[in-house]
Parts: sequence; structure tokens; C-alpha cells
Amino acid sequence: MATIHSFKENKVKPGVVLIIVLVIVAAIVASGSYYNVNEQEQAVVTMFGKAIDVKTAGLYFKIPFIQQVTKVDTTTHGMQIGYTTDDGMMEYYSSDDYKNYEVVEHEALMITSDFNFVDIDFYLEYRVSDPVKYLYTSARPEAILKNLAQAGIRSTVINYSVDDVITTGKSQIQAEVRDKLVDALSDADIGMEVVNLSVQDAEPPTTAVLKAFKAVETAKQGADTAVNNANQYQNEQIPAAEAQADKILQQAEARKEARIAEAEGQTARFKAMYDQYILNPQVTKQRLFYETMEKVLPGQKVIIDDGTTQTVLPLDSFTGNAAAGSAYAGTTAGTAAVSGTGEGD
Repeated sequence: MATIHSFKENKVKPGVVLIIVLVIVAAIVASGSYYNVNEQEQAVVTMFGKAIDVKTAGLYFKIPFIQQVTKVDTTTHGMQIGYTTDDGMMEYYSSDDYKNYEVVEHEALMITSDFNFVDIDFYLEYRVSDPVKYLYTSARPEAILKNLAQAGIRSTVINYSVDDVITTGKSQIQAEVRDKLVDALSDADIGMEVVNLSVQDAEPPTTAVLKAFKAVETAKQGADTAVNNANQYQNEQIPAAEAQADKILQQAEARKEARIAEAEGQTARFKAMYDQYILNPQVTKQRLFYETMEKVLPGQKVIIDDGTTQTVLPLDSFTGNAAAGSAYAGTTAGTAAVSGTGEGD
């Protein structure tokens, strides 16, 4: 009897059990009534399937079992387009991790404006700008973002030649693709925005084509070197030629001025001579004749006039001074004889 009485005294009362249950339920409810949001995320609060609020970093209260909270990471993420890293796993890498990659051919292969093929890889950085639209506008927003990016890339690369894509046009291409992607995301309105877009690499799709392009680039560099050397030679020669041309022009101008001055002087002398001729034609004719003969017949000459003819006797010898003296003496004697003969006649 003592044992039964002791068991009845130790039996748990129903009220105590109820209190314990209520405490547990209250703890569960209390734990589900509060939630914490980190700095790198935002929380979307929904009630009966409808978004009613968006919370940033902090500690908040919600109605248990009625309100639901979905947290969205709002930090910057990366997306590889045209290549994969880490054994083909598409994870978020910074653009500095572009190494040991594997080309994704169906994403990287593009056609250019000159109908050549090229593999071009991009690294896209994005983040969630509107958590509500990100969660409820589409089921796979990242897939939509990637498709829009690929569409922008293809529609841009098609406008460039393969040489521009591989060499000098990368910065312009990535700027155009980024602008197109920003506009496309704005139209899609999926709650995401572009942070940055950069070209990682661009090269021909096969090794043989790659070698050919390298050979072409080497030839272009050689051509550029030849053009630069030619330009340098041109820059050296043109100033010298221009200086020579200026010198020739100046000499020509000087000769021109001298000839003009000489012609004007001769014109003035002719006019003066003509004025004298008008005053005394006969005297002027004789003077002009003698002056002309002095110019035409250089040296000492003797002119014998017999009334009908004129004879010119050279007094200088072409053989030397002694012969010239002898000829001069003989000629003088002959001249006297001729003159005497003429007078006797």
C-alpha cells in the first residue's frame, strides 16, 4: 500500500504538462517572429503570397505562420560568358582569375562582318537591384541575363571585322555590348543591373587560323614599320626640297627683276637715242655705226675709204706680239701708199 501511494504522489499533473507545451509553442512562435537581415542582403516579406515589404540590414518582427521572409543577396556577382573555370564549373570568379579556362564553344563562337569566325569571351558583373522583381518576375533571372548578354554580344561583334575584334576594337565592343545590355535589362525589368562588362580574350577558333592571324599581324607590324620609315624619310626630304625650291624661286625672282631692270634701261636708252635720231638722223646713224663696229670688231682696226668701198684690215696677229708688230708696220706702210695713190688718182 505504501508503494502505490508513493506512485500516486509522484504522478505528473496534467496542468504542468499543458504549461510545458505552451512554453515550447511560445518559444517556437517567438523564434519564428524575429528575423535578422545582413548588410549584404535584403529581405522580401510576403503575406498570403503577396510581397508587402522589403527590409534592409537589421532585426525585424513578423507574424508567425502568416508572413514569410525571403532573403536575397544584393552583392556583386560575376558571370562567365564563353568560357568556364575550375574544371568547367560555372562559378563566380573575378576577372583576374581568367586562367586555366576552357572555352564554351556555343557561347564564344561569333561571326564577324567579314564572314570570319572568332572566339570571344566576356566577364559580366551584376547585382540585384530590385529583390521583389528578381524573385517574382521570372523563375530564372540569371539565365535571362545571360541570354540578353549573348544577344548583345552577337549583335555587336557582327558589325566588326575579325581584325578589329582580335586587336584594336575590344574596348569599343565591350562598351557597346554594355550599353545594349543595360537597355535590354531595363526593358526586361527583372530586378537586375549591370555593374561591369569586360572582354577577357578574343582569338580565332582553330590553331591553324590563329597562326595565320599571327602571321598577318606580323606582316602588318612590318608594314607599319615601313610606313613609319617612309614617313620619317619624307619628313626629312620635304623640308630640304622646300628650301631648295624657295632658293630657286628667289634666284628666279632676282633674275626676273634684273632682266626687267635691264629691259627698262635699254628701253630708256633706245628712247633717248630715238630722240637724238629725230634731231639729227645722219650723225646719229654714223655714231651708231661706229659704236657697233667697235663691239663687233674687237681690237685695233684700220678702215680705208676710197670713195666706193670699205676695207677692214686687222692689225693684231693671231701668232704673237712680234708678228703683230711686223704686221702692224707693214700695214701702216701699205695704208700710206694706198692713201697716196688714192689722192694722186
